[in-house]
Amino acid sequence: MKNKVLIKLTVPEIDKVFDLFLPTNELIWKIKKLIIKSINDLTGDTLDMNANYILINKLTGQIYNNNTTVFNSDIRNASELVIITEKALN
Repeated sequence: MKNKVLIKLTVPEIDKVFDLFLPTNELIWKIKKLIIKSINDLTGDTLDMNANYILINKLTGQIYNNNTTVFNSDIRNASELVIITEKALN
């Protein structure tokens, strides 16, 4: 498990929290796609696959850049993240 981190992901849109392993060598935009697909598989297509989602650190409020890898970000084991649509910020 050296190349994965365990995070707690909050999805306010469906009011659920998930514990997920994220690969550290993937880009954030790919991670977001995988997260949305996984949540839809688990909950029955509740999130819009075509919407623009933002991954945010729950404690610091940092928004993660799509072209950063998990390894090069501050995402570590036990990080708490939130995924929301871009529209929710406006």
